[in-house]
Amino acid sequence: VQLVESGGGLVQAGGSLRLSCATSGVTFHDHAVAWFRQAPGKEREGVICLSGSDGVKFYADSVRHRFTISVDNAKNTVYLQMNSLKLEDKAVYYCEATPDPWGVRAGLGAGEYDYWGQGTQVTVSS
Repeated sequence: VQLVESGGGLVQAGGSLRLSCATSGVTFHDHAVAWFRQAPGKEREGVICLSGSDGVKFYADSVRHRFTISVDNAKNTVYLQMNSLKLEDKAVYYCEATPDPWGVRAGLGAGEYDYWGQGTQVTVSS
């Protein structure tokens, strides 16, 4: 399994950014996929996840109504659309995935996912 994130960069507060996660070895219908982030000096936190088996999504309160997750099966890619970005959204964002055929593993807890990428930096300026 390989996960490769891209799309990070510098954006002004209030702006939008879309991150991509190109995957190999992940079949979305029986995997859970998620985006985590880690800011300097802080622990990695779950931002948003999608259960591939039943389509259920979970959001961290801090990003609800601003971030969305989606997948493109044809491109084997997971997306994170981030709108109304805030200074506190600055972090390295990681794409994560784990087998989840029964839809019971999807969540935002640390350590729940078996695979993750190298991360992509998102910087929000005032």
